Amino acid sequence: MKKIIFRFLILISLSIFGFIIYFSTIGIKTNAFNDQIIKEVKKINNQLELELDKISIILDPFKFKLVLKTIGANLKNKNKLIKLESVKSNIDIKTFINKKFSLSELDINTRTIEIKNLISFVRSIEDNPQIFILEKFVKKGYLIADINLKFDQKGNIKDDFIIKGFVKDGEVKPFKKIDLSKINFIFTIQNNEFEFKDINLSYDNNDLKFPELILIKQKNEFLISGKNKNKNLFLDDKKINQLFNNDLSNIKFESAEFDLENTFSFKINDKYKIDDLKINSLMNLKSSKIVSSKNLKEFFPELNEIIELSDHQIQIEYKKDLLSIIGNGNILIQKEKDNINYNFSKSKTNLKFDTSLEIKKNPFHLNFLNYKKDQDDKLKIVILGVKNLLSNEINLKDISIKEKNNKFEFKNLFLSNKYKIKSISKVNLDYFDNDLLKNELSIKKKDKDYLLDSKSFNATKIIDDLLKADKNSESEKIFSKNFRLNIKIKEAFLDKNHLIENLNGYLKFNDSEVIDANLLGDFSNNKRINFTIRSTSNEKITTLYSDLAKPFVNRYKFIKGFEEGNLNFHSIKQNNVSNSKLIIDNFKVQEVPALAKLLTLASLQGIADLLTGEGIRFTDFEMKFSNKNDLMRIEELYAIGPAISLLMEGYIESDDLVSLRGTMVPATTINRTISSIPLLGDILVGKKVGEGVFGVSFKIKGPPKKLKTTVNPVKTLTPRFITRTLEKIKKN
Repeated sequence: MKKIIFRFLILISLSIFGFIIYFSTIGIKTNAFNDQIIKEVKKINNQLELELDKISIILDPFKFKLVLKTIGANLKNKNKLIKLESVKSNIDIKTFINKKFSLSELDINTRTIEIKNLISFVRSIEDNPQIFILEKFVKKGYLIADINLKFDQKGNIKDDFIIKGFVKDGEVKPFKKIDLSKINFIFTIQNNEFEFKDINLSYDNNDLKFPELILIKQKNEFLISGKNKNKNLFLDDKKINQLFNNDLSNIKFESAEFDLENTFSFKINDKYKIDDLKINSLMNLKSSKIVSSKNLKEFFPELNEIIELSDHQIQIEYKKDLLSIIGNGNILIQKEKDNINYNFSKSKTNLKFDTSLEIKKNPFHLNFLNYKKDQDDKLKIVILGVKNLLSNEINLKDISIKEKNNKFEFKNLFLSNKYKIKSISKVNLDYFDNDLLKNELSIKKKDKDYLLDSKSFNATKIIDDLLKADKNSESEKIFSKNFRLNIKIKEAFLDKNHLIENLNGYLKFNDSEVIDANLLGDFSNNKRINFTIRSTSNEKITTLYSDLAKPFVNRYKFIKGFEEGNLNFHSIKQNNVSNSKLIIDNFKVQEVPALAKLLTLASLQGIADLLTGEGIRFTDFEMKFSNKNDLMRIEELYAIGPAISLLMEGYIESDDLVSLRGTMVPATTINRTISSIPLLGDILVGKKVGEGVFGVSFKIKGPPKKLKTTVNPVKTLTPRFITRTLEKIKKN
């Protein structure tokens, strides 16, 4: 009997064990629980409709739970169908036995579905801000996901839900002008955290990779952090402007090719405002093209239309509205590559910059100082300053230009928002210029005025620029404030061969124009020079007297071989019109191309030969003229000498047109004409017989470089000519 009972127990045990094994591995299929599961799902959301096939029931003996699983289910939500690969749920055996059937856990495995449909589905289950943000940004794409939901005893979803899966061919638009496409990544979503890994996407045909991106909910904000590392990125001018919101108004990029490695983090609040943005970047800028500014031509004479940057290593850091950019690399401004270093720091109120440019084989000019870099020497430019972003004013704290023994230093140069000079604390110049003349000069600010102190200074270029400048041009108005410049120069060169010693005085500037001036200096041999300007409310009077005329006349290249003579200039300016008078006495010239041609056409070859030989002497030269804008009107130009005399009038219109007419008479003809005057002629000239013709009238007209000269013999001299000649003879 015992054996029978023992065998029965063994049989029962084996049967139970076999049942458990079978029930735990194969299970049974039934639709008895379908309605109950559908009801439990509706507790989650009443709009959810679950379509189930027969359910496989499998025992989990270790967790003392029943596992319910079905293949090929469908989930409907607001008439949108989501196809599911499988649905699995766990039921506590105790609740099942007690007929208190409820879901403790639900696993949903999807097939390939559209992302937007899945986002809508998840929002119907748990409508949280994370899901809403995703729905806002996501435009298209596909995914496969595994969704794990856990329920409390009341059938509510717990906060520890998990969604895992991967996305394929996604497209999002986080900002208006930025489209991201070809998005592929793996994701994990659980309660307050989003984790994205192995992210690959495309922006403007650039393939971007992000190893990791994490979103964490913190109260009403989301902390987003991540990394990315990308190579061979390319942006054209449109994409660059989009990224910088057209803030680079002064810089026109054509393209950029680079490698980029980033770590970043930022917060997004419930109103989708980005805050606490932090970026750390390392950029390898392989190549970038920038449209050059025409203004740079003044400093870089061989300036390229496109400036190229290459092989730049750039560190970028952004934190709490502070942007820092530190970099260095090659820059191609002209024919040869140079090296540039830069450090920019931008806050809400200021832009600080520290830049150095090292020029080796390329030229560099400071035309306003008559300086050119030696082709084979190295030159370094350092600019340190700050720009006030509220007022747009600039303080160039330090500008330094050094080449061997040549040095240019500018301290605290303040510029207005229109780039006009407000003030400067100090200037130090120590260099050899293009004329191989030594320049040693300093300017220091004292209260509202400035003191210019110099051992030696070549003023050639400055004088040339003043003679050519358009006084009414706004570009010439470089100062924004009025000031007085006191001048003390031991040696001031007017050109290579003429210097002024002990040039002292002052210049007063108003609206970038000299309104009051007095400069005195000495030439050698006790010769003097004096320059003055006096201004009233309605007129400006300018005078220049020099015992030496040559350094001023030599500036007009069409006159060569000018010797001797003194100069007296007087001008009155009213209502933007200058009326001037220039007098030069006792001089000679050796070459004046227009005069030589005129003499040849008049068949006065002997005098023409004299002009090109020892030169022609004039005892008197006087010119009355007026200037208004680009028009010079010569009311009268009169020159008298032993060989020839001239009377001329006309106008010169800038560099476009010259129109002159006049009379030229050999001196012997003048003498004969005057000698024919009864009594007066005998007294002044005597009875010397002259040459045959009285003289010629002439016209000179055309563009400055293509002047056309015509002559016409005259039989009778004009009363005006005779009158002016007599005046000069009496004077002498």
